[in-house]
Amino acid sequence: MNKTCFHCGNDCDKTAIVFEEKDFCCRGCKTVFEIFSSNDLTCYYDMQAAPGAIPEEIKGKYDYLENQSIVEKLVEFDDGNLQIVNLYIPHMHCSSCIWILENLHKLQPHIKSAQVNFPQKTVRITYKTNEFSLKDTVVLLNSIGYEPYISLNDVDKGKKEVDRSLIYKLGVAGFAFGNVMFLSFPEYFEVSEFWLEQYKYLFRWLMFAFSLPVVFYSGQEFFISAYKGLRSKMLNIDVPIALGILVLFLRSTTEIILDIGTGFFDSLTGLVFFLLLGRFFQQKTYSFLSFERDYKSYFPIAVTRISKNRNQAKEENIQVYEIKEGDRLLIRNAELLPVDAILINGKAQIDYSFVTGESEPVTKTSGEKLFAGGKQMAGGIEVEALKSVEQSYLTQLWSNDVFSKDKSDSFVNLTNKISRYFTIVILLIAVVATAFWLVTDASMAINVFTAVLIIACPCALALSTPFALGNMLRIFGRAKFYLKNAHIIEKLAQTDTIIFDKTGTITTNQKSTIAYEGMTLDAEEEALLKNTLRSSNHPLSRALYDFLAEQDIHTLDDFEEVTGKGMRAKLNKNAMQVGSASFVGNPAEQKQLDTSVHVKSNNEYKGKYVFRNQYRDGVDQLFKNLSATHKIMILSGDNEGERQYLQEFLPQGTDLLFNQKPEDKLNYIKTLQKEGKKIIMVGDGLNDAGALAQSDVGIAIAENVNVFSPACDAILKASKLQDFFKFMKASKKTISIIKWSFVLSFFYNVIGLYFAVTGQLMPVVAAILMPLSSISVLGFVTLMTNIVSKRLHLQKT
Repeated sequence: MNKTCFHCGNDCDKTAIVFEEKDFCCRGCKTVFEIFSSNDLTCYYDMQAAPGAIPEEIKGKYDYLENQSIVEKLVEFDDGNLQIVNLYIPHMHCSSCIWILENLHKLQPHIKSAQVNFPQKTVRITYKTNEFSLKDTVVLLNSIGYEPYISLNDVDKGKKEVDRSLIYKLGVAGFAFGNVMFLSFPEYFEVSEFWLEQYKYLFRWLMFAFSLPVVFYSGQEFFISAYKGLRSKMLNIDVPIALGILVLFLRSTTEIILDIGTGFFDSLTGLVFFLLLGRFFQQKTYSFLSFERDYKSYFPIAVTRISKNRNQAKEENIQVYEIKEGDRLLIRNAELLPVDAILINGKAQIDYSFVTGESEPVTKTSGEKLFAGGKQMAGGIEVEALKSVEQSYLTQLWSNDVFSKDKSDSFVNLTNKISRYFTIVILLIAVVATAFWLVTDASMAINVFTAVLIIACPCALALSTPFALGNMLRIFGRAKFYLKNAHIIEKLAQTDTIIFDKTGTITTNQKSTIAYEGMTLDAEEEALLKNTLRSSNHPLSRALYDFLAEQDIHTLDDFEEVTGKGMRAKLNKNAMQVGSASFVGNPAEQKQLDTSVHVKSNNEYKGKYVFRNQYRDGVDQLFKNLSATHKIMILSGDNEGERQYLQEFLPQGTDLLFNQKPEDKLNYIKTLQKEGKKIIMVGDGLNDAGALAQSDVGIAIAENVNVFSPACDAILKASKLQDFFKFMKASKKTISIIKWSFVLSFFYNVIGLYFAVTGQLMPVVAAILMPLSSISVLGFVTLMTNIVSKRLHLQKT
């Protein structure tokens, strides 16, 4: 019996090294097994037989990773204690690979986490740098057979390489199918004399030879997928396909060996070719949708750029993708750094939890490097951009698993359940139909069994959901509604309650009228007030900042913002408090029913700025439309000054709750969820972070500020709030389209099964019809989602 390596599967008859009653082809594979065994990681071998690769001898190969300037080009993040690097792993190929790479922390305690992106074959590793380095990380990966590909000329080159394995397999299957069909012509045309006397056996064995690479190379993914499913006690959609291929091959081989027929090699090779052709089409279409999603999903956020004109500083809001290397940027309190930068002015307290999951703020001084994704926590700072923004990196941060929350995907589970039970039913039909034909006409049994398994493959059933949701995700992005992932559409369709914040959400700070009531502020107080507001991103702060007269820009000595309450700041010997009446300590004003910002200078109450809110265009109609299908509520941190006005233009039955602190909003949502409500929270993304995270779907309204919270599931451009009802309607219609696609798929299968069970459908014809049915279902969901979006005018940007 041939001996194969327990770790990598290579032949090792002559060089076998035996360890713990297992054969290894070399000491490298034996060493990897010892590493896994000593760290209790031998589950690696349970997921797939011989999944590993032989580690290469790398002595001195990665010494260049000790060069700090090279390391800086490769790592995404480095704060002196932690580094994050994204490495391309060419050998990554199966579930065992994913499992071991995401358990690197068990092999090396200095590694905090590792996240695998299997389609791109990359692993994002976070590790402590006190006694561990990038070189150590790469050496560790190589020692277990996962050597990364690193190119210093083009670091991303490996990541951009296209996986062409499906094309190669399709080419092999197509070549074999054409030749087998050609070799089958004598039988097709019944050239019996020529066929029987001279070339019958030669042609049959040539067809057998052509079928071998088709079954064992082109069709291997069907067998691997089916095997993994069965090992996991799951019947996936590749089980009936693998059975059909195996039955055809064994029956055909048996026929030519026993000289009782020519077999079904034409059907077999044609089956695999058309299956792969359908899969190639699906892959191309889905890649197109994913590309559009990646390209269009940039965050609708802006940043303040500082430019000097005639020695005077000028501030302007620009979109983040307009940032260029060398630009001077103002990063306000609670703003996210969109690019890597150097700190120029100000006190930097950077919270990198958005990147690393570590919540402890890091103090930085002038001249130190700051990394994209960090959030400033101690007032405004000025930085100089080191590079332009990469939207894909921001998208990666938004999707970071550190912030993932267990929100059930019931509709996805329903799809999986349907597919699983569907497979069981099809297997039963195939067995019963085959048994019937074995009794009535044994020659038809193999064709019936194979045709049933192929024609009823639930590929269209499994793919209609991601295609429909993916296409609508792209459409939403074009309409300035940016979703974290496609399944948010499903969640939107399932909700029954919508909660809105007031200030900065249904009101706009661009049209507010402001009046001051109180003691006159002197020049120093006005300057300090302006600079205090400059560091904040609260909607009222931004509106008041724009309202006040221009002042010289100063870097504050101290700044603190208490979420939902106000700010404290110091400059030289002067102190300033800005915020609510209770925050500045003026109880007499707490019962006033108006929206106002109170000012206290050097422990002396000065007065207040009173705001007359302007509501966004179309808000009244939006609430009227939404109230027909959802329970509508307003949760506001403001007082009840506008209760009467809101009651007049909002639909009857709208709940209005005022004086709600951020924790009050979160607790209120928890209470509703315990009652079985499915909640959408629409807020400004700053004070409402907790409520956004707690809700089933959290939507942040974005004006033109760089405030972004990982707690939200979606970002809606403020000017598109009036279209929110259209997005809700489109979500519900998308789910209806998916359900209709299920009906269409079942319709195809019922018709196909009738012809297959009655013996009127050849396997090769079934193989052609199966991808065609998938293509038609995918075309249906894509066409219908496009029609829905055009009818709702979502295609217009």
